[in-house]
Amino acid sequence: MSLKDKRLFLLDMDGTIYLDNDLFDGTLDFLEHVKNIGGKAMYLTNNSSKSVVKYIEKLGSMGIKAEKDEFTTSAQATALYLKKTHLDDLLYVFGTKALKDELNQFGLKITDKLSDDIACLVMGFDTELTFQKLEDACILLNRGVDYIATNPDWVCPTWYGSVPDCGSVASMLYNATKRKPKFIGKPEPTMIELAIEQTGFKKEEAIILGDRLYTDIASGSNAGIDTALMLSGESTMEDVENFDGKKPTYIFENIRKFHDAIK
Repeated sequence: MSLKDKRLFLLDMDGTIYLDNDLFDGTLDFLEHVKNIGGKAMYLTNNSSKSVVKYIEKLGSMGIKAEKDEFTTSAQATALYLKKTHLDDLLYVFGTKALKDELNQFGLKITDKLSDDIACLVMGFDTELTFQKLEDACILLNRGVDYIATNPDWVCPTWYGSVPDCGSVASMLYNATKRKPKFIGKPEPTMIELAIEQTGFKKEEAIILGDRLYTDIASGSNAGIDTALMLSGESTMEDVENFDGKKPTYIFENIRKFHDAIK
């Protein structure tokens, strides 16, 4: 299928359609075009520090009207995985209040206090990070509890550069404990598969847009759909040349250029 035949557009957000609180030029025109052709935009994010409600509010402040069923997050994918593997277990959640609230909605038993009956450490991108959490995590990992992380991203882009994301903190904990987590979000195909199943489109009609090769593009490749790299966030053409995974199906400077290509 050509780009003009695509109908399901799976969108990474930060670095792809906006940066921090600044909407990229072309985003609103692109979303309007998707609506006009009878397509669907779904928002996929590895960022587990915000709830879906917070994302709806953030997009609304930028002029984008979004509904709850238009989101698939690493927190949701993690919750679904934990329901299958640790439904009755006590989980120590190393993350934001928003992540805890999201996991609570799935009926999981969570805590942020050390105890002897904790079965699993669940870590997300934590913008409320404290040294106490790092210490608790090391104690639990040295005990041998299961270890799950929402996403492997090294950094989260901001207007002034980047800040350490979940993958960087996981690397720090590995240096201290020699334990590595099972990552749930992109590049695993789970979030894409959930989005396609939810919308009813065919895989051939879907494409993922993102700014990270090792998460966004890799997840699309792992799910067997086309991919479009936006050079408006983390990745550069030099990164593409050095990337040892499957290269993006398409590469665009930004969402405006992508919009022009599918019109």
